[in-house]
Amino acid sequence: MVRWGRLFAWDERDRHHLHDEIQALLPSHRDQPVPSAIEAKQVTMVALRLKYQVETVIPCELPPERITQPHSNVITPAVIQTARSAGKVAGGGGSDDHGACVIYCLLIVKHWFKKQAQLELWDADLHDVRATACEVLAKAIIEEEEDLQYLMQEVMLKRYSIVVDGQDTKPANAIEKAVDLHAVRVIGSSGYQKCISHLWRGWLVQDDDDPSRFVDYKLKTDTNYWHHFDPDRMRVPRYQNAVQVIISLVYLGLYTGAINTINPTGDLDVVEGLLYIFTLGFICDEAAKFYKVGRFYLGFWNVFNSTLYALLTVSFATRMVALANAVDSSERLKYNTLSYNFLAFSAPMFWARLMLYLDSFRFFGAMLVVLKVMMRESLIFFALLIVVLAGFLQAFVGMDQVDNNLTAVGFIAKEMLNAIMGSPEFDVWDRFAPPFGLILYYIYTFIITVILLNILIALYNSAYEDITENAIDEYLALFSQKTMQFVRAPDENVFIAPFNLIEIFCLSLPFEWWMSRAKYERLNDAVMGTIYSPLLLVTAWMETRSARQVRWNRSRNESDDDTVEEWEQLEGEVDFEGSGWSKRVGESAPNVVTDGTLLEVQKLREEMKELKELILKGGHANGGGTS
Repeated sequence: MVRWGRLFAWDERDRHHLHDEIQALLPSHRDQPVPSAIEAKQVTMVALRLKYQVETVIPCELPPERITQPHSNVITPAVIQTARSAGKVAGGGGSDDHGACVIYCLLIVKHWFKKQAQLELWDADLHDVRATACEVLAKAIIEEEEDLQYLMQEVMLKRYSIVVDGQDTKPANAIEKAVDLHAVRVIGSSGYQKCISHLWRGWLVQDDDDPSRFVDYKLKTDTNYWHHFDPDRMRVPRYQNAVQVIISLVYLGLYTGAINTINPTGDLDVVEGLLYIFTLGFICDEAAKFYKVGRFYLGFWNVFNSTLYALLTVSFATRMVALANAVDSSERLKYNTLSYNFLAFSAPMFWARLMLYLDSFRFFGAMLVVLKVMMRESLIFFALLIVVLAGFLQAFVGMDQVDNNLTAVGFIAKEMLNAIMGSPEFDVWDRFAPPFGLILYYIYTFIITVILLNILIALYNSAYEDITENAIDEYLALFSQKTMQFVRAPDENVFIAPFNLIEIFCLSLPFEWWMSRAKYERLNDAVMGTIYSPLLLVTAWMETRSARQVRWNRSRNESDDDTVEEWEQLEGEVDFEGSGWSKRVGESAPNVVTDGTLLEVQKLREEMKELKELILKGGHANGGGTS
């Protein structure tokens, strides 16, 4: 099946350049630039070693299944061990071990191969297979790492740079690089998801003294309730997500109340006032993010939300115009009706917007991924559609102005749109430039309904199959991206819209420009503690329970997030070794690592060897008897 996005290099999964344009996904203090944990030149050397290894291991085009299958005969344990050792610099006397950057370098090499596939289309499949091999190697190394603390804090969260055009790139880490490159195999590995889980729960936090380091949350095992009643904990992605879901539901409730309680006089009631205040907060939030990130911040949901806020802004503006007129005037009624029409027109977008904040649930997350890919694939359809529309529109308009009088432009546009929507009308064309108008409309309808719409259906079907075949990893990738968006917090104080209006008008403008930093931080903490106090009462209780669970897990020498499932409750009372069950299972278990045909060949080879030895022994015995 043709991958159009890959052919035209439109796939967002390979938009690697976004990382250098967008600020680091992980938080950073504005006055403390984060350096690379290892010298950029050394990291580049490690990446070049890995690229050389992958090119040697895969010298020609291979089926992707040979790379990705378990116990691959291409990505063997020896190959994985060699890749792991790429960080050991030759001649370093054993002291220069840069193994922590190997995962990051494998992702860099993946990006190199993807770029090479676009530049060398004749070898695109070979380079794509090599890029896949980089992911498989990275996942295998992550899965084999037993030291969880080293994996999360050194391998996954340390930032590294490479040298490009003689300059060091902006430091990044394996967590965000995998999200940028949409490396779903790496994202789906257990170690990666363990790190994401710790970030989501707030168990891994940025060190206040060294922004390049992430450390364990100090109060993870503290069972004191009030120690967890801390406004700074609102930086935790899980809590920010909860607040956003609650606010989005309240926003939807305000809209429902506003649209179901019409004010004929045009006056603003409390519900409508709150609705427009919330909208102002969301507009300020979007504007601030766009200002900090730039044009690369724009995406499908950003444009979607901006369109919704624009409709509400127009509704508010027309309402203000209505209020400027006399109470019983026709102008006031006119603009008041127009305001409510704009408000009602945005209802589907209000409900669709709710899905954006429910993507942490697996069902909604998978559907959002499918929707996003479908929208991207539909760009091809709309590009073809615009060309076809332009050509036929010019033809119809040309027929209409033969008598030097344009009179049917509205009719032409309406009928062309009807054909796109699947309801063409042919009878009305009998009197339009006969017989050319009707013949041309037949051709136009055939191209639209038979060719272009079937292309769109095929594109949607291809996108749906691609996502659903790998639905779990796609959902994990979406969840990881969501976590990174929360962790990415250039501002030290978290004021979620519409509370950002309090920060702007009650804190930043009147106090930030003259108050000392220490006092301003205390003021922010006090305000945040007041705003989020209802939620902090709940989060403190949750973290107290979590602290008890962590303590209990550590007393059993288990991981902090371990849970005892029903099949584990009596597992310790079963003696598999003593009862002989382990031996019986081992004797009956098949060898799934080695191919069955190969096992039979090896067995036949052993038998042939034994037969050969018996023949030789028999020959020597006969020879000895004759003599």
